[in-house]
Amino acid sequence: MPHYHTLGQIPHKRHTQFRKPDGSLYSEQLFSTEGFSSHYSLLYHCHPPTEIVKVDDPYAAAPRVAEEKMLKHRSFQGFQVQPESDYLASRKPVLVNADCHLSLAAPRSSMKDYFYKNADADELLFIHEGSGILHTQYGRIDFGYGDYLVIPRGTIYQLEFSNSDNRLFIVESFSPIRFPKRYLSPFGQLLENAPFCERDIRQPKDLETIDQAGDFIINIKKKGVMYPIHYGHHPFDVVGWDGCEYPFALSIHDFEPITGRVHQPPPVHQTFEGHNFVVCSFVPRMYDYHPLAVPAPYNHSNIDSDEVLYYVDGDFMSRKHVTRGMITLHPGGIPHGPHPGAVEKSIGAKETKELAVMVDTFHPLQVTEDARNIEDERYTMSWAE
Repeated sequence: MPHYHTLGQIPHKRHTQFRKPDGSLYSEQLFSTEGFSSHYSLLYHCHPPTEIVKVDDPYAAAPRVAEEKMLKHRSFQGFQVQPESDYLASRKPVLVNADCHLSLAAPRSSMKDYFYKNADADELLFIHEGSGILHTQYGRIDFGYGDYLVIPRGTIYQLEFSNSDNRLFIVESFSPIRFPKRYLSPFGQLLENAPFCERDIRQPKDLETIDQAGDFIINIKKKGVMYPIHYGHHPFDVVGWDGCEYPFALSIHDFEPITGRVHQPPPVHQTFEGHNFVVCSFVPRMYDYHPLAVPAPYNHSNIDSDEVLYYVDGDFMSRKHVTRGMITLHPGGIPHGPHPGAVEKSIGAKETKELAVMVDTFHPLQVTEDARNIEDERYTMSWAE
């Protein structure tokens, strides 16, 4: 979790009268993703955030599962997902379970005609291609290549893209997305042995209060259904806020790799965690420096987790035929490891330039219809080459 932050105007004491220049009250809102039992923020609106003026018909937004059970290595060509103008329409779930949904998106256009709120899940947006601004009630966050955008569930947001060439890898988590517990002190500070620190966290800035009446559509996703709900005032009418629950950015380029004399296990790359899954960052780093070190990862059993690797950029010494945006799935139950020839080839190498995002889930993932459309069927047998 990020630490305490505040922007704009707030009263001296919480839950007390806070009046506008005309003498009327600002509307206070407590925002928390775990009721009153965890961290939160308090936002002060020009108008109550409850002014619904119209409700459109809901429509289905749930992933279409093609395979619920399977046991074979899979590969999907992420950049084969075709770009679409609309941000929500562009999001294609590819691997899902009850804990998280993994999606790809290639939106061409900024969100201008509506706002979006995920009422079920925290969202982790990894920016593979493109740049722009994340607009929220909390202020703006500039983003670009390599950024993780962490958006707590219930956050109303718009994405403004700088151009039409955008590629995103998205993790929806049905539990809060947090920093790994082992990186944190008992009071929440990132420890000295963590691969990043508070200075690397980019908090919202430039709070813009939009006090505007009209018809503002917020598309709200809940339990696999999208609900278009119209509000009478702009949702970004916040004059100030403070607290510890808000969106933030962290760049994969600011992740400092942990290395050793021999090959380090994947947990050293961990960046975030949710309930029953973790997210890791593989970044350019020096290889192992024992004189007999084998830099390529050893074969491992994958008994208790499904491993998903999203390839971003660079040269991957453990695998052949890697493409940008490629996703591999190695399910729990069968071992996996380097492709033939990769182990010998890695010996003597001094560094790697690879860049990738890994998601390990502790419950099996299901393959969607959208994933089947971009699958490389040859991958399963590629260790026999």
